[in-house]
Amino acid sequence: MSKHCFHCLESVPSGFTASVVIDGSAQPMCCIGCETVAETIVAQGMTDYYKFRTVTAGKVEQLVPAQLELIKSYDNEDIQDEFIATNADVSEVLLTVEGITCAACAWLIEKQLLNMPAVKRVDVNTSTNRAMIQWHKALLPLSDIIKSLHEIGYKAYPFQADLEASQKQLVAKAYIRRLGVAGLMTMQVMMFAFAMYFGMFSGMEDNFEQYFRWISLILASPVILYSAMPFLTNAINGLKAKQLNMDLPVSLAIFGAYAASSYATVMAVGEVYFESICMFTFLLLLGKYLEFRARLKASEFTANLQKLLPLTARKLDADGQERIIAAKKLQLDDRVLIKAGETIPADGIICAGSTTVDESMMTGEHLPVNKYIDHQVFAGTVNHDGVIEIHINKIGQNTLLNQIIKLQHNALATRPKLVEITDKVAQWFVACLLIFASITAIGWYQVDPEHAFWITIAVLVATCPCALSLAIPTALTCAVATLTRKGILIKQSHVLETLPQLTRVAFDKTGTLTQGRFTLDAVDLLSGSLSKKQILALAAQLESYSEHPIATAFTEFTSGQRHLTNIKIHPGLGITGEDDTHHYAIGKSGWFNSKKGNAQATFYIDQQPVANFYFVDEVKSNAAQLITSLQQQGLSCHMLTGDASTAGQQIAKKLKLDSYKVGCLPEDKQSEVQRWSSQGEIVAMVGDGVNDSPVFNSAHLSIAMETGADISKNTADVVLLNSDLAAIEHLLTVSKKTRRIIKQNLALSLLYNGSILPLAALGLVAPWMAVIGMSASSIIVISNSLRLLKL
Repeated sequence: MSKHCFHCLESVPSGFTASVVIDGSAQPMCCIGCETVAETIVAQGMTDYYKFRTVTAGKVEQLVPAQLELIKSYDNEDIQDEFIATNADVSEVLLTVEGITCAACAWLIEKQLLNMPAVKRVDVNTSTNRAMIQWHKALLPLSDIIKSLHEIGYKAYPFQADLEASQKQLVAKAYIRRLGVAGLMTMQVMMFAFAMYFGMFSGMEDNFEQYFRWISLILASPVILYSAMPFLTNAINGLKAKQLNMDLPVSLAIFGAYAASSYATVMAVGEVYFESICMFTFLLLLGKYLEFRARLKASEFTANLQKLLPLTARKLDADGQERIIAAKKLQLDDRVLIKAGETIPADGIICAGSTTVDESMMTGEHLPVNKYIDHQVFAGTVNHDGVIEIHINKIGQNTLLNQIIKLQHNALATRPKLVEITDKVAQWFVACLLIFASITAIGWYQVDPEHAFWITIAVLVATCPCALSLAIPTALTCAVATLTRKGILIKQSHVLETLPQLTRVAFDKTGTLTQGRFTLDAVDLLSGSLSKKQILALAAQLESYSEHPIATAFTEFTSGQRHLTNIKIHPGLGITGEDDTHHYAIGKSGWFNSKKGNAQATFYIDQQPVANFYFVDEVKSNAAQLITSLQQQGLSCHMLTGDASTAGQQIAKKLKLDSYKVGCLPEDKQSEVQRWSSQGEIVAMVGDGVNDSPVFNSAHLSIAMETGADISKNTADVVLLNSDLAAIEHLLTVSKKTRRIIKQNLALSLLYNGSILPLAALGLVAPWMAVIGMSASSIIVISNSLRLLKL
């Protein structure tokens, strides 16, 4: 009897005697590759992988020199710009990992990589076969990470949309092949079944009937041993991992019926049901294929984002000559010419020309956006009607397009608590189903032995909890895709769960409730030491270091600037700098223990106020509509602003907010939100400034505007790419709709299982009816979730 490799379960060639001691026992290996991987797993103390895997590992191939050279090329800085994003000293890469089959694979990969000191975080998504890795690139080259994965049997390479699409094509083709075999053989077997059925009435000879049985057995065998084999493989691997998965009852039904019919054929006794088994397998595969296509549609938006990028770009050389090159070869600081109707190949700043741009791919808004010199444009957006030149400032993984893809991946990679609970319920449901099926079999064998087997088969199939396990993940995937298409980026998995529970929403003022486009309305000089022009020039120089919206009001006052040093930004207060003679500052009124006034900003020399500034900032047109809508839904609305002037009070009254607090330092906002939370309130904070990042960490949910500071966007749970307050209302609508659809899905799946179970146990559901019911329940749940894509 041939031995099987303990790692990949393939046959061990005769004469090959390699083995590895795993948990005290010498286990056979089929090749040097599997032996090396198994030794690595044992040496790293990760033998639990073999206990918990639900699908066997693939056969391991040794790296050849050409592969090693390709892996080493991933360390090239120019190549890395395409797929690595770096923030401070931490780099991040999204890898496609071949061979991931179950949760045990994810555990093994995470444990292997986290044993490397330079690796900070690993997130493995088993459904997309991707791994997001954060590590210190200066301490560990990417090639070492990829080789480390190969050591434990996984081939890895940087994620590319085209490769992922080809992998999905392979899965689809595999479904089609198995469906084709099952469908073709089912038709042939059913012809013989009808012949035997009608032969019963016309006196068919026993020899002919037995002949038809043998032909049916031969024709049904490819259906069972090829088309239905994945169900049995998954069921066996689940049992090895001590888990009851949903393929177990299905496999018992298919292979149990096949074994019983084969026995009846060989022994020439009893009835055969080859046509039922084949039709059952065909319908089951058809349902799985339709489910695969539906889930593919739900994730289609993110997959298509990468395809928005053009293949070529018009690079301008130093002498102004135009040269067409591959878009992926563009570098930082390159100048690119973009003509009307062309897609922008990389993120950049317009340095010549003006145009309108279609940014619907990231904001969901199809109205053209005016763009002029010094405006930022983004890769994947379409230049409408002007000829522009851009200076590239972001490429590869740092472009907004790739950030959107990465954020959506992160949101879907982390499993919400509700999904984990449902998966556990499904496992217990399978256990209860097996017990109930056993009781049904015993009961019917006492009453009607002839039909007991097929009634038990119907029970196993009809009540498989496939729909229950699909109820939540499909709804969440569709909701995230819809929101991303509308320019709403979900960064954390808890967002859709938290939104329907909100009781309070707090808003920053500047740039959130207001346009954030300030114009200087008045300057009140408090001291005659400097002229108005000199003060404005100094203020403009200091504000040039700030991301606060007020800074834009000083951009026109740039003449007569001085040499300032020791520039410091004080979040929630202002900016300071100095020259050889004085210390300068611009910030909130009342800074440095001076008398607090109604000015929105004050200029200080040597900590003494010398000028007050007053600005005009219009309230956003849809702010009042949003506040009214939120209040009608039972949410109280509040404003927490660092602006100490009367502008905050006026806006609060105009928008009819429930409360407001002005002159807030970052810690003031944070303590206010924490106070609300301690009272049992579920709080969302909406903001855009540097001073909002601390309060974002204290709120149950944080929402940042794309026009805001980078630190606030990095900290937030949600980013509004169009900085439109109306998106918050859409976000709430989608979250509530998602919750309703999840409840509907759970109710539909539980109602189906609850109603079909007694009917099947009473013998009122035939096996073919059971498989149609099971497949239909899954497809109904997925179709119900797909409605979210239309919001």
